[in-house]
Amino acid sequence: MTETRQRELICTLAKSMFDRGLTGGSTGNISARTEDGGLLVSPTGTSFGRLDPARLSRFDSTGAFLDGDPPTKEMPLHSAFYDTRSSAGAVVHLHSCHAVALSLMPDVDADNFLPPLTPYAIMKLGKVQLLPFFRPGDPAMGQAVRGLAGKRSAVMLANHGPVVAGKDVEAACNAIEELEDTARLAMMMQGLRARQLTPAQVSDLVRHFDVDWDT
Repeated sequence: MTETRQRELICTLAKSMFDRGLTGGSTGNISARTEDGGLLVSPTGTSFGRLDPARLSRFDSTGAFLDGDPPTKEMPLHSAFYDTRSSAGAVVHLHSCHAVALSLMPDVDADNFLPPLTPYAIMKLGKVQLLPFFRPGDPAMGQAVRGLAGKRSAVMLANHGPVVAGKDVEAACNAIEELEDTARLAMMMQGLRARQLTPAQVSDLVRHFDVDWDT
């Protein structure tokens, strides 16, 4: 994919998520690898609904800033995924409402944040790690991701929002939308006796779709 096309795709997908209320105002950030090993990153303080392809932050393969507007303050978070997961071609971070709401619940499993309600979150995300609250922009968020040693493609920042790495920007966006959809289902089922997938069904999905599912 040419860099011009990739810039346009980043902005198109970001606007789609903004238009559907998955992140609002100037929240969220997105990045993607370029063919030369560099990065395109959404600038700090920008809205997903109004990203300009020509003004995306551009880094070279060594991590040196080249041009564009100043990048998101969450760069340590993005860098942590790229440095620990060789398969990461894009990273997306949203402030999606239902995922944040689920992170506030007292009984969620930090090691496996999303309950097994449908097969799709398992297939697209594997296990999602719930991380504790960090001040936005705190480099400690990146350190926490590095501490997972590349074992998770997705994390949930408590009281903040989800972060997902994918093989490319479309895959990352699709996966983070699946995370939000599953969190929405989980909140809808609060206090009800939801019939979840069984451990045997989860194991079958993991085997059949070769899901990266650490034990």
